[in-house]
Amino acid sequence: QVQLIESGGGLVQAGGSLRLSCAASGGTFNRYDMGWFRQAPGKEREFVAAISRDGGRTLYADSVAGRFTSSRDNAVNTVYVQMNSLKPEDTAVYYCAARSALYGSALRSGREDYGYWGQGTQVTVSS
Repeated sequence: QVQLIESGGGLVQAGGSLRLSCAASGGTFNRYDMGWFRQAPGKEREFVAAISRDGGRTLYADSVAGRFTSSRDNAVNTVYVQMNSLKPEDTAVYYCAARSALYGSALRSGREDYGYWGQGTQVTVSS
């Protein structure tokens, strides 16, 4: 059973940056592909980014590609997303998620593909 705890959210002005972290425990971290999702008020939870279990491959939603970068440090069981050039429409609760995956398997962007979720961290971007 994997437990995930996000941190790093906060209030930032448009054009600013934040780095979110997600610390994992209770499992073998390098066996999991990791995903980032977000949910704005009144909207469905949407895919943001995914990173493979070894950190060698990433996948991004079109809305964040070129602005967000996901990375991971398997030595400390933590995944990150660096968010630059933030926009008010990036305001949401951000969740990390874990998916047990075979090495080299395709990265997934569906919520249903991930079996473990954190509690979320709020990101608010002011205009």
